[in-house]
Amino acid sequence: MKHKAVNRRSVVIGIGAAAGAAATGGIALGAQAEETGATGAAPSAPSGPAGSLAFDKDDYTELTTTITTDAGDKLVKYHFYKAVTYVTKPVDEKYQCLNVSVPVEIDGRTVDATRAPIVLANSVGGYMPSSVADAEGVGGGGTTGGPGGGAPSGAPSPSASSGAGSTDVASGGNAMVNARGGMVNLGELGLAAGYVVVEPGARGRTLTDSEGTYYGTAPAAIVDLKAAVRYVRANKGVIPGDTDRIVSTGTSAGGALSSLLGASGDSRIYSSYLREIGAADASDAVFAAGAWCPITDLEHADGAYEWNWGTNATNAGSQVDRSVSKALRAQYAEYQASLKLRGLNGFGRLTARNYDEYLLKQYLQPSATAYLADLSDADRTTYLAANPFITWSAGKATFTWDDFLTHVGARKKSAPAFDAFDLSAGENNEFGAGTTQSRHFTAYSLKNDTTGVTSKRLESDIPEKLDLMNPMYHLAKKNQDRARHWWIRLGTKDSDTSLNISANLAAALDNLGDSVNHLYYWDEGHGANIDAADFISWIAKVTGHRTK
Repeated sequence: MKHKAVNRRSVVIGIGAAAGAAATGGIALGAQAEETGATGAAPSAPSGPAGSLAFDKDDYTELTTTITTDAGDKLVKYHFYKAVTYVTKPVDEKYQCLNVSVPVEIDGRTVDATRAPIVLANSVGGYMPSSVADAEGVGGGGTTGGPGGGAPSGAPSPSASSGAGSTDVASGGNAMVNARGGMVNLGELGLAAGYVVVEPGARGRTLTDSEGTYYGTAPAAIVDLKAAVRYVRANKGVIPGDTDRIVSTGTSAGGALSSLLGASGDSRIYSSYLREIGAADASDAVFAAGAWCPITDLEHADGAYEWNWGTNATNAGSQVDRSVSKALRAQYAEYQASLKLRGLNGFGRLTARNYDEYLLKQYLQPSATAYLADLSDADRTTYLAANPFITWSAGKATFTWDDFLTHVGARKKSAPAFDAFDLSAGENNEFGAGTTQSRHFTAYSLKNDTTGVTSKRLESDIPEKLDLMNPMYHLAKKNQDRARHWWIRLGTKDSDTSLNISANLAAALDNLGDSVNHLYYWDEGHGANIDAADFISWIAKVTGHRTK
């Protein structure tokens, strides 16, 4: 069903342009919001001929902005291509369009971005709709639309635990928090580094038409992002940048989608969905993927969450139903064994029995060590006095798993965390269909449904949609067109998800021989990004990009 297209000259999204920049961290590390425009073409006109997927390289607005980076302020002049529809048969143009930002001058130095890496920066949060149609410059896209199935549990939320450096951000996508509590926008930082930045919108789970039909639930978001990649790659040699060096980024549900883009390149299981919206006949594989706190592997996320946080009380100080938690942990143990994954650095086979030891050795203790080593002697002494569970010896931090869980404190979610018995989780809405707002996607939650659902079996389309939304499905099949370079980050106090979900993703990639840069930020919550400058440098390294 085709929905009414939105004229790009008069789009008004759920939050205003100025509010959108603030709510989604549109300014990198506190960048100044001043922009001046020098028109290179009509600023709001469509970027290509009607019904065509040809990129119009002459249809841009020239903008100048100051972007604050770790290396200081950068004055960036760039060409801004606004609201380019990336499919020929859009369901909703407000979401199925992208913005392109091309640097032409940085601090007075001319930039040739012809062969620069392309940062594909999605701003999805909570699997909700994301639009760039109203953005007035780089970094202006964001999540729109109210939650349709309870609170968006896949979106970043305020931290329930306190501690040094504990941070969270209230929206998804490219809005992340740095170590100083400022906002990070990877689109802006990429532009300041001389990269081409493509910011795609995508349909999301809360969208309904006049008949009440949900048209943005799974797999709409990943299909749209794949279509955006195809549009860019179909315009090789016309759109600025190296279309063979696309690096996707995303946070939370957006991180899951970035992971999925990386894992599922050119998979045929999306073909019919892409044809339906008129996607370009081109590759949708990306070169590298960056994922922050990815909310992924949803069909096993409830069990993983209970394995990780099952002994922790909720924010209200109460324990979850112990029988539910125990049953989900048992399911997870079977799943983990079936993966037959080997841990990084020669750890051996990962099981539910040794995963706590693995997380401690591979991620948590090294994370605490790096954090403490970076403190002054006085600050380290103060922190260790406040956290006596940590043993600091010979420049290394050690502690037990149980003490770590106590340190984190309250868990963010009840049980089940993702497929709620009462269908109240955002992920239930993500698997809605037709005029049905929310559905169960695991047999266990369906069996224990409290809303009056009488079906004894999951709906027939659920298994396929789970595969469409899960990077682990594609990695198990050893997809040859996956990205081979990965940057994965998670905060140690992030109980919006489980710590072992991203660790499984990293292990699966490592076992396939891919290059994986994966670490956890000590005492950080959901949406943290405290080494953004390192990621920007990493892009240059893995793509082989050299600035003149």
